[in-house]
Amino acid sequence: MIGAEPVALDGEESPTSIFEQLGKAFIELEANSGASENMVLLKEIEEYFDNLERWLNKGFNDLEEKEKAFVEKKSEIRALVAEREAAVAAKEQALVDRVQELKDTAVAAIMETREKSGKHAVAVDFHVAAKEQALVDRVRELKDTAAVAIMEARDKSGKHTVAVDFQPRRELTRFCRQMDAKGLLNYIMEKRKNIVAIREEIPVALKSATEPARLVLDSLEGFYPPDQTTNGNKRDAASLLCMRKSCVMLMESVAPLLVGADDPLNPETKQQAKAIADKWKPRLDVDAANGNSSLEAEAFLQLLATFRITSEFDEEELCELVLAVAHRWQAPDLCRSLGLTHKMPVVVEKLINSRREIDAVHFVQAFKLTENFPPVPLLKAYLKDLRRNLLRKLRNAREAVGVQDDANAQELAALKDVIRCVEAHKLQADYPLDPLQKRVAQLEKSKSNKKKRMGEVLVKHQQPKRARANGGRHHGPWVPVDLQLQPPPIYHDRWSLHGSCREEVSSSYQPSYF
Repeated sequence: MIGAEPVALDGEESPTSIFEQLGKAFIELEANSGASENMVLLKEIEEYFDNLERWLNKGFNDLEEKEKAFVEKKSEIRALVAEREAAVAAKEQALVDRVQELKDTAVAAIMETREKSGKHAVAVDFHVAAKEQALVDRVRELKDTAAVAIMEARDKSGKHTVAVDFQPRRELTRFCRQMDAKGLLNYIMEKRKNIVAIREEIPVALKSATEPARLVLDSLEGFYPPDQTTNGNKRDAASLLCMRKSCVMLMESVAPLLVGADDPLNPETKQQAKAIADKWKPRLDVDAANGNSSLEAEAFLQLLATFRITSEFDEEELCELVLAVAHRWQAPDLCRSLGLTHKMPVVVEKLINSRREIDAVHFVQAFKLTENFPPVPLLKAYLKDLRRNLLRKLRNAREAVGVQDDANAQELAALKDVIRCVEAHKLQADYPLDPLQKRVAQLEKSKSNKKKRMGEVLVKHQQPKRARANGGRHHGPWVPVDLQLQPPPIYHDRWSLHGSCREEVSSSYQPSYF
């Protein structure tokens, strides 16, 4: 037993000692009997709590599995709902597109029937408007052809050519010989009505200057006047715009003279050009906030290209400026001069993402990127997205006055831009223009009929003057300004046919060579 000593049987101890040892053993046994019961009770308690913990853990795991299954089911239901909503929207848009195709087909059929029957039910004023529009389109077509021919010639020759088969005006030669930058710039601005001839004569006249590069750099001093505040004066703004266009033209004209074996660009000239560029660059963002950054961006890029200081600036920033001038016909040549040809796929991608597919097509054709960016799908997507947006606008503003007219005007401008782009790049084989031209005729007829109806309303509301008793005259009812049908002025991106220096204000796309 515990604590008991071994009992000796050899007879050496007395019975009294043995009984004493047995008594001690029994006392210890009795004392330890309660501890054994406590140990048994403790084991039972531990076993109970172990079972309780296992039961709670099992219940918690079951709840976690049910929650996970619920979340998965919820995600599946949401995905299914989103998929069904997308399918419904796609079907709805497909029906809208189909309706538009049927409308175009019906209009084309009506136009063909009228042409075959020989019935012309169009008013005389519509014929006049059609003839005027035909003349405008013809002029733009000729400009397109000339621009494409120039680009093709430059691509073949790989450099700008300077005309030498005529003598420039004596004034131009005199200003260049005297290195009179201010006089040269003022003369160009005064003769802006003859800007086409001036543009051809300036490269020859610059040859008579002792330092053509420095002469052109001196002419750039007033590009950003220190007191550039027009205060709403349209004449001052037009004069500043004309002066800036003249500066750009001078930089374009001197560029061929600065290319050759005997490079006339010395480090001092390049340093002066770099200083001007550093001065211009911070102001580009300021002008961009006012929406007038196109010409300033072009001048900045032309400065870098003409004086070959492109390496001093970051290519990514230059590509962002290229996006601002992408609508100008000389933009591809400018990119080549800047050494950004390898960046053109990125530029085209950005143009497409910003819904400027027509500009993108010009770059695609200029840099032969048709394999990566097929031009015809881009043009079709441009018209398709435009019609979707116009249809959405009409749905959201059914009661607004003039919304339908604005939508028709935007569609008409977009159709003409696409037609000119297709003709300029000779894509008629892949993109037949007959449906587009018939739609243009339909929209122009609708516009002409509306003008006719408004004119009849104007005549109906006008009353003849009659004498009053007091000798005065009565002029009839007041007519709102909206009924006077005054067409907005049309501005062009570059020099117009008459040499005016007005900025482009059209909301739709108009490439500069149109």
